[in-house]
Amino acid sequence: MITASIVAYHTPTDELTHLLDCIDSSNIDILYLIDNSSNDSLRELGNTSSKIVYIYSDNLGFGHGHNIAIRKAIEKNAQYHIVINPDIYWEGNDVIEGLVKFMDAHPDCGLVMPKVLYPNGELQYLCKLLPTPMDLFGRRFLPFKSIQQKRDARFELHSSGYNKTMEVPSLSGCFMFMRVEVLKKIGMFDERFFMYAEDLDLCRRIGEVAKTMYYPAVSIFHAYEKGSYKNKKLLKYHICSVVKYFNKWGWIFDKKRKAINKACLEKLTIYSKNK
Repeated sequence: MITASIVAYHTPTDELTHLLDCIDSSNIDILYLIDNSSNDSLRELGNTSSKIVYIYSDNLGFGHGHNIAIRKAIEKNAQYHIVINPDIYWEGNDVIEGLVKFMDAHPDCGLVMPKVLYPNGELQYLCKLLPTPMDLFGRRFLPFKSIQQKRDARFELHSSGYNKTMEVPSLSGCFMFMRVEVLKKIGMFDERFFMYAEDLDLCRRIGEVAKTMYYPAVSIFHAYEKGSYKNKKLLKYHICSVVKYFNKWGWIFDKKRKAINKACLEKLTIYSKNK
């Protein structure tokens, strides 16, 4: 069984409908639509497909919403669960099938992310190293943009070309295709993160017991808004979550981060030399 979850917060119906159409034509068995809005006006979407289970919830954060669905996935004994942002969509019916085949063939993989594109077809650089404080704060607040762009290129693994399957320590939470047995081992989203960095934290915990992989043979589209760049309230959530992340894993002294990033870069270097 394959389950999936979307956490909505006053999401425009037409945006959700696009994604729901993709899910309805896929081999996803159950979609949990978690509605964190201040009203239940999205409830009607639960009647558009037999796959959709609508759940109205208090807004206790992104991770809390998805955890409601993950618990149900575990109860249903699902094999895979997918966390999907409302602004995701894809073309054709081979995306979910392709990811299932990949996971079935790689039982040591706990999380896989496909290639992610902007609606205009441009690549999104969502494969990343585990961040240092400079990686996350520097891109927002340092005035030396040319220096930061070089740091970002390394941090986002631009040199990989994004055209091959590779093990990556940090993958975006916009689309997380996860093995439920691994979630049983490491737990769900840490609900101390209201919004932002909860995907980074979960990805890191998955990486401690299984592989976290990028698989570009299939692709999806993501209307990436970068909300915290435009909204001061979202920026506050982002900063608070990043602080919580580094308080949890370490600011400067994080030996595991250093070792994991080094191993990732060495693998990419070996690939480049043998290409």
